[in-house]
Parts: sequence; structure tokens; C-alpha cells
Amino acid sequence: MYDMMSSKAEEFISDEEIQSCLAYAQEHKSDRSLMEQILEKAKQMKGLSHREAAVLLDCEIDDLNEQIFQLAKEIKQEFYGNRIVMFAPLYLSNYCINGCEYCPYHAKNSHIARKKLTQEDIVREVTALQDMGHKRLALEAGEDPVNNPIEYILECIHTIYGIKHKNGAIRRVNVNIAATTIEEYRMLKEAGIGTYILFQETYHKKNYEKLHPTGPKHDYAYHTEAHDRAMDAGIDDVGLGVLFGLNNYRYDFTGILMHAEHLEAAKGVGPHTISVPRLRRADDIDPDVFDNGIDDDTFAKIVACIRIAVPYTGMIVSTRESQQCRERVLNLGITQISGASRTSVGGYAEEEPEEENSAQFDVSDNRSLDEVVRWLMQMEYVPSFCTACYRAGRTGDRFMSLLKSKQIVNCCHPNALLTLQEFLQDYASEETRHIGEALIKKELDVISNPAVRAKAEEYLEKICRGERDFRF
Repeated sequence: MYDMMSSKAEEFISDEEIQSCLAYAQEHKSDRSLMEQILEKAKQMKGLSHREAAVLLDCEIDDLNEQIFQLAKEIKQEFYGNRIVMFAPLYLSNYCINGCEYCPYHAKNSHIARKKLTQEDIVREVTALQDMGHKRLALEAGEDPVNNPIEYILECIHTIYGIKHKNGAIRRVNVNIAATTIEEYRMLKEAGIGTYILFQETYHKKNYEKLHPTGPKHDYAYHTEAHDRAMDAGIDDVGLGVLFGLNNYRYDFTGILMHAEHLEAAKGVGPHTISVPRLRRADDIDPDVFDNGIDDDTFAKIVACIRIAVPYTGMIVSTRESQQCRERVLNLGITQISGASRTSVGGYAEEEPEEENSAQFDVSDNRSLDEVVRWLMQMEYVPSFCTACYRAGRTGDRFMSLLKSKQIVNCCHPNALLTLQEFLQDYASEETRHIGEALIKKELDVISNPAVRAKAEEYLEKICRGERDFRF
């Protein structure tokens, strides 16, 4: 039985409901009248149901597909403007006791180099990340109660927040670790994490259990209900994601929207972010065994339809995707990207020797952070290193109320300009600095409140004189 208010995974993610949605969408994929009705509703920018979004995803009418892409661009601009938040992953440990068939960290992989960062290693890695200009990290670790207990994760967070190097500081630590207990989520909350991120991989229970044959991750319900426990423990912001390519993409697209609906209905706040990774080549994993891969056109359609269905959520695309692919989907709803990422345990301070490969997957976009920032600005996006809302307590429903009232332009936009100015002063190449200073001057005019604009100009001048860390 489908019940979005239920606390049981198989009720708020109902296989029967998803199958019904997919059949309905296929039946109406050429129904112009229905598509137009859904698009009219979507233009109100208040979101769509999972069933309505599934219909748009399957739309086969060319001119209406053009309208879908155009509307996604408009919604993204209305809620988030042209800001793109920057972050980097930091892999702490690839020790893992799970048997995930698509991940090289699986327990039976005997030839991957197993590594775990010491606190001294973390200081070196984070210092290198700070020297690039990063302010926001996403911590990654395999599931291993012996090598990666919660105490280790907490110690790493404490170490990271304590590292100050020149003008560098990590101001927000997001965490992507395995599903755990309410008690341990409380510990993460007390440690000052930003967003708790957990990918579902696939919402199809039978396939999920097949892909996770051994280890604690095999428990579909415990994993799927993890975000509920995290929010019950006081973590305001949670992130969803599926690994497109593991399962039928239409199924998982519908499932992730149902999950978002559930959190909004049952917890009062939908997901802070939705990530859309695609399966990539990795050690001991042959992507050819998964025959559900999706092409770039389908991927772009998924991004656009998620943006229309969940207009308030942040959307993340990583360096799994190429520069060309990332450039395409930035317009369609993406609000956060990683830059200069390493998916190995270590590798920021010193490049990992090939024979010691510990990477989770191959990176497609290998540019430096300076190059990525310059590329974004050349397309007239504002790269943002902002963490102000998190540190000011504007999280959960408080952040969502700010976003839904469309006040971002007087808060997040000036904060983005301030953090970009810091990057230009401390880390940018001469070419990047020149482009960035012109962009900031232009973007100040976007701030509609004269008092906010004047204060932003004052802060920007102070940053140029050597002061740091101003925020609205």
C-alpha cells in the first residue's frame, strides 16, 4: 500500500505505485492535452507529483520537450539564480564489509589498495584542498565498524574544522556514510555537519537486494529509512541520490521523487539536495554487465524533470560527468558541482601512484579548480564557496522558507560574490581574477535591495584589503 506519510520504506516507496506510474506514463507519452495541463501546473513553480513528472519524462512530443527544458531553466534561475556552489569530496577510507556489485570497495575485491587516512594525512589533504580554494567538503567512507567506526568519522570532522592554513578554512563538512542509528546521527549533528547524504543506488527492492548480496547494506528498509532517522536525530538537511545505470532509470526517477515527497510530507522539509550520478568504470567492476546505462540526452531530460518536479532542491552533478555533459545540465537545474576531485583515499596532497589505486570510480572532468571556476564565469555563472546559511542556522525549514520566498537574490547571491572575491584574491590565476572581477562588478546590479547592495560593496572592498569571512 502506498502511503507517503508512512515510516516504512515499502509504503512510502511503493513498487505497485511506481509500476502504475510507469504504465500510465507510457500510455500517455503522446497525449498532448495531458502534457499541456501538467506543464501549465509546472509553470506555477510549486512542483509536480511523481506521477506528473513521470509523464513529462516519457513525453515524445518534440515541441513540448523543448518547453520542458525551457521551463527547467526558468525555474532554476528563479530559485537559485546563476550561482553554482563548489565542493570537493574527501575519501577517508575505502575499507568496507559490504558486497556491492557495482563498487570496487566491495569486500571481495582483493587487489584494490585498501587505505585509511590518519589524522596527520587529513591535515595534509585538507591543507592541499584549502590551497586550491575549497571551503566545503563531502566526506566519503566505506562501511566498516572496525576500520571506520563513528568515532573515527567524528575525529576526522573535528580535525578538518580545526585546520587553518593561510586564509584557508573548511567552513562546511557534509557527510556521506552508511545508514546508521539515531544515536550516531545525533553524534554527527553535534559534530557540526552540514548535510547528511546517502544514495539509495536503486529503489527497486528486488534489484537492490541482488546488487547488495552481503553486508549490512543488504537491508533495504534500514537503508531507505535512514534519512528519516537522521532527521529524527536533529539533522536538518539531508541529500538523496540514485546511481543511474544500475536499474531502469524511469523506475528510480519515480522512486526518488516519491522519497522527496515523503520527506516533505512526513518531516516537513524535503531533501536539501538530489544527486544524479551515473555508473562509471571502476576497478574490478565491468559497467557492461549493467545494461541500463542512459545516454546524455536522457540524462539531461532526467535533470530537467527533477528540477521541475522539486523546484526548491539543490541538484548536484560530480566529476563523474565530462565537461561537455556538465555544461549542458548546468542550465537545466544543477546548482552544485565538484571541482578538481580525487576519488581515491588521499591524492590531493600528493598524486597517488598507479600501482596503489584506491579510487572508487574514474573521474571524467580532470580540470583544476581554477580552470573550473574560470569556465563557469566565462558562461556567466557565479561560482560560490558560500557556507553562510549553515553557519547562521538557516538550515532545514528555515532555509527552505528563504528559498521558496525567492529571497535568495538578497542573501545567497551577495554571499556568493563575497566568497568568489576571496577565491580571486587568494587562489586564482591572473586570467581567472581578471574575468572574476568583471563578473562581480556586473552581478552587484542583480542585488535588488539597495542597502544589501551597498553592504556587499563595503564587504568586497574589505576583502580586497585583506579581511575575510563576511556574510549576510
